[in-house]
Amino acid sequence: MKPLAPDEKSSTVMVYTQTMLARGEIVLKENVRVSIWLRTQGAPTFIHLIKPQVVVFGGSPPKTYAYEEIYIPTEQALAFHLVPPAVEALDYDASEANRKMQNVNLLLGSFTLKGKMRVSSAAEFSSSLEVMKASWVSVYDAEIANPYLTQFSVNVPMLLVSPNKVAIGVV
Repeated sequence: MKPLAPDEKSSTVMVYTQTMLARGEIVLKENVRVSIWLRTQGAPTFIHLIKPQVVVFGGSPPKTYAYEEIYIPTEQALAFHLVPPAVEALDYDASEANRKMQNVNLLLGSFTLKGKMRVSSAAEFSSSLEVMKASWVSVYDAEIANPYLTQFSVNVPMLLVSPNKVAIGVV
């Protein structure tokens, strides 16, 4: 990895796809919020991870790999988050009127996620999803697990999920 420029930072993230999980470093400008990066105009075509550890789910047991770098097509990503204990401020105003937290269970490939989505309190959940039209939505207080990796359990205060690529169960 080349040295960071004075206006750059490195952050450890996790990227989930239908068939793999990757954990590695990304380099972004200092003023970019990592936790909402994929929702911004500056979102990349490929998520470039440095020194990633990758778990591929295509057979039994899952296979692990390590690379110097990997480029994951952003359109294949199902979810994305900072690796704990790193945190950033949440992306909403808790005092905003007419909003509520909806408990949800999501299926991200072979991963299961229990969390909360912030939606309109004046509409049905299905209506909120239909009008959302977002490539990425935030999920809060998330607990992520995988039945093929029994020791895998990650809790994050916030992550981004691509709602058009996952199944969302209302609890």
